[in-house]
Amino acid sequence: MTIKTISSREVYRNPWTSVREDVIERANGKRGIYGVVDKDPACIVIPLETGAEGEFVYLVEQFRYTVGGRYPEFPQGGWEVAEVVPEDLARGELKEETGLTAEKMTHLSTLQIAYGVMNQKQHVFLAEGLTVGVADPDVEESDLVVRRVRVEEFEGMILNGTIVDNCSIAAWGLYRLWRERGGRKPSL
Repeated sequence: MTIKTISSREVYRNPWTSVREDVIERANGKRGIYGVVDKDPACIVIPLETGAEGEFVYLVEQFRYTVGGRYPEFPQGGWEVAEVVPEDLARGELKEETGLTAEKMTHLSTLQIAYGVMNQKQHVFLAEGLTVGVADPDVEESDLVVRRVRVEEFEGMILNGTIVDNCSIAAWGLYRLWRERGGRKPSL
């Protein structure tokens, strides 16, 4: 390793997040400090509807306290547990936030969210064969609004800065690459 941990201490914890401060030593012998946010695994779901009218995605919008605004994004979140079956998590978050259930869930990849400061995996799923039901949002999601938009409009929202959530944009880029390759993951 190019960086060695000398010491580590937790400086904050709540049910969703823990923050630690690590004293580190770099390969060149210089010491420093890393602040690390640890979070349990999460998922993001691309709810895609394809039919005679075209292609649509479902987005959720809620107030995001950290940035002081409302922004559309794909359904996403976690259950605040370290061990979780990724597809169960994805199906649960999709149903909770949108009321949608999916006939087919495809795991596209697992990404790291903001790994310069955070240790959190995010499982990316494509949800197809959607059935509309009743949402059951968490207390923190009481202002959640669900929108169904054409794919062309969604991509325009990315380009014009309406969608600023890097996880939604990364998930969509991953989906587009996967689709270009005929719905197959390349072998390593």
